[in-house]
Amino acid sequence: MAIALGSNLGDREHYLRDAVAALSVDLSSIRLSSFYDTMPVDMPGNPPRVLNAALTGLTALDPHPLLRRLLDIERHLGRERPYAGASRTVDLDLILYADRIIDDPPELIVPHPRFRERSFVLEPLAEIAPDWTDPVTRLTMAALWETLRHVHGRADPR
Repeated sequence: MAIALGSNLGDREHYLRDAVAALSVDLSSIRLSSFYDTMPVDMPGNPPRVLNAALTGLTALDPHPLLRRLLDIERHLGRERPYAGASRTVDLDLILYADRIIDDPPELIVPHPRFRERSFVLEPLAEIAPDWTDPVTRLTMAALWETLRHVHGRADPR
């Protein structure tokens, strides 16, 4: 499975590393991307820049319990949700779960419905899992990233 991580409050790198440490309880064979400093997307006002990363790993948790675990880690690391798009200490999004397609709105949609449009997700995923395939489009992460980068330019400026 693949998870996107982001933080734009406080010590952003510290929050991301704490999230990875917490995830290591339930995940094995973790591969973590580089950190990417990006402009905020879909966040109102003038929020701080976001530090993003992606990780892949193996888990025995089914998708719904994994989502609950991600939300628990966010809460433990101080994430508050006063309004949609609010700045956050940490954001953990389940992007892919093997080759499964899960459509259980509003709780869980996998693959994440907007990941193909977001360079802050695709670039780190293409770095660590270039050959992974999107079960919807059947394109690899590398191909999705190249398409977004070349056809649309950076969808979300750095």
